[in-house]
Parts: sequence; C-alpha cells; structure tokens
Amino acid sequence: MAAGISIDSNSAVTTIIVQRPYRQSVQAYENWLNKIVPLAQTAPGHRGVNVIRPHGQSEEYTIVLHFESEAYLRDWLASDTRKRLLDEVRPLLNEVERIDIRTGLEFWFTPPSHKVAPAYKQFLITLSAIFPLSFLIPQLLGPALTAFPILAVPVVRAFVTSLLIVGLMTFVIMPRYVRLVARWLYKP
Repeated sequence: MAAGISIDSNSAVTTIIVQRPYRQSVQAYENWLNKIVPLAQTAPGHRGVNVIRPHGQSEEYTIVLHFESEAYLRDWLASDTRKRLLDEVRPLLNEVERIDIRTGLEFWFTPPSHKVAPAYKQFLITLSAIFPLSFLIPQLLGPALTAFPILAVPVVRAFVTSLLIVGLMTFVIMPRYVRLVARWLYKP
C-alpha cells in the first residue's frame, strides 16, 4: 500500500495498480485479468475498472480501479478473493505490484508512470472539456428554472452549474478523456 496516504474514508478514490508480467507469461497474465476484473466489478462500492495494457517500450499493465470510498477500496484490497488471486498471479510477475491511491482531481494529469504532461497540454485538454460543459449545462438547466424558482437566484444557479461541471469532469469526463488523448498528452 502506498505509504503516508491519508484520505477521507468517505471520499471517492481511484487506485492505480501497476503490474509487470514476465514476457513469457503475458497470455497467462491476460487470462488472470479475465478472472479478477469481473470479480472486482462485483465488489461493494466499485465504480469502474480500466486496464491499460503495455504500449511503446513499457511492459507494465496498469489497472485503474474507481471506488465510492476508501473504506470500500480497502475492503476489496484486503478481501480473501483478491488475496487468493494475487497468490495465483505472483509467479507470473517480474516485480511486486505497485499500488497508488488518488482522490478526484489529482488523477487527471498524473499518469501511473509519473510522467508529467506539459502545462499547455493540461490547459488545452481541460479547456476543451470545460468549455462545452459551461455552455451546455446552463442550457440544460433552463427547464429546471421554471420548476425550481430557487435556481433563478444567480448565486444558486452558478453553484449548481459549477457542481454539475466539476462532478462530470471528475467522475465521468476526465478519466476517459485523458486516456483517449494519452499518447498526445504525454508525448515528449
């Protein structure tokens, strides 16, 4: 487990697990992934899993798990099911797995390899995601203004708009968007 991590046990968390199978064990490792991923998806509090397979010079597999809270995450990491499957995969791995736990926004631009995306690319990606939302969300809230007059108060409307944009960016858009443009984003 990553040392020194202290996060609110009720916060949504993203867990990055990096594993590197031996070259001759890749197919057996893939078979193992086909067993563990569906089981992780049934764990309480599970919000999604993504497997990033090796690319370029890397031989690392990165498993990104999203959980509703740190408590649910720790339950899964300490579960008998996961322990049993880890015992099964250890002989296939070139090194001990690395686990990193992150909350919300910090995961957007900190990839598992710890490469840092250039600031201008972070700016462009964030702008290209927030700009359409800043136009669409107020438009979609329009009908709610008549149903809920409190939304006509400018500060309330701004708060609800910001709440929706930040929520969508953190939990829906950026985790997928950054993966989609990762090659460009982290290209030197």
